[in-house]
Formats: sequence, C-alpha cells, structure tokens
Amino acid sequence: MKIIHTILMCFLFVNVSNSQERFLTKNGAITFFSSTIMADIKADNNQVLSIIDASNGKMAISILMKSFMFKKALMQEHFNENYVESDLFPKATFKGEILNFETLKDLETKLEVRGLIMIHGKRKEIIIPASFTRSENTIFVKGEFNLLLSDYNIKIPNVVAKKISKEIKVSFEFNHKPYKK
Repeated sequence: MKIIHTILMCFLFVNVSNSQERFLTKNGAITFFSSTIMADIKADNNQVLSIIDASNGKMAISILMKSFMFKKALMQEHFNENYVESDLFPKATFKGEILNFETLKDLETKLEVRGLIMIHGKRKEIIIPASFTRSENTIFVKGEFNLLLSDYNIKIPNVVAKKISKEIKVSFEFNHKPYKK
C-alpha cells in the first residue's frame, strides 16, 4: 500500500512541477516600424500570446494580425486588407528554442532565439537576439529585429512604394508569468 501511495505522490509531484515550468503572457507587446523619406509607419499590438517552457527552453508566440493598431484608421485598413490579408492569414506565429536557456539568471542575459516564423502564410527560419531576465515568478523578454517584406510575399503597390520601407523593424516585450491550468 505504501508503494502505491508513493507512486501516486510521484505522479502528482511531476504534474505540479511541470505546470510550474511554463510561463505565459496574453498581453505581450509587439511594435513594428517602417521609416522612409516620405513617411513613418508604426503599429502596436498588445494582445500577443507567448509561452515559454522553462524545462526545455522552447518558446511559442501567436499574433492576431487584426490587433495591430495604427494612428490612422486608413493605414490599419490597408494593412489588413491589402498587405497582410488578415482574413486569409489571421495570425503570425513563431515556434522556436531559446539557445543556452539554462544559463539564464536573475540578471539581464543576452540570448538568441532560433525558430520558424510564419507571416502571410510563408515560413522562414530566423535567429532573434533578445534580453531575458528571470525571477521566481516572471521571465521578461525584450528585443528587436528586422524583417524583409519580400521574405513573406507581402507586396507593396508602386503607388505607395516610396512610403513603405521594404524592411520593417520589429520590437517586442513579453512579461511571462507562471502558467496555471
């Protein structure tokens, strides 16, 4: 009987410890910025889902494209209808691995995240530099990188080509908390 109780306690402990190793945010922030001589374009999205599995350093991100907010409603409409085609491709995703995750400490640590990013139905392997800070109850991640629109088959009409950069700067901040089922 003691053996059965011991085995049950081990399974319970494994389930509890596994759930404590996942960190989640549902309100991560992503900003993209396009700068040309003609115009600057900026959009913010504060409804980004991100999860980190601290047991293996895996990271996943899901971004609802229609949640990007622009200063001008017309820019937002063009973004969703003409460029990223949000009705056809409602989400952008990233699935990858935080390299050398085991070295993460309480102090800010520079690490790279390698994985597949999917935007506009196109996948591309990418390595993203990021700063990580870990405490008992949070994993904070921030960073920035550049994307080429052509890598994701996002076409810019000639009429507005001088107003939109072919390379977009993407910035992000995620404050992950322990995931509770």
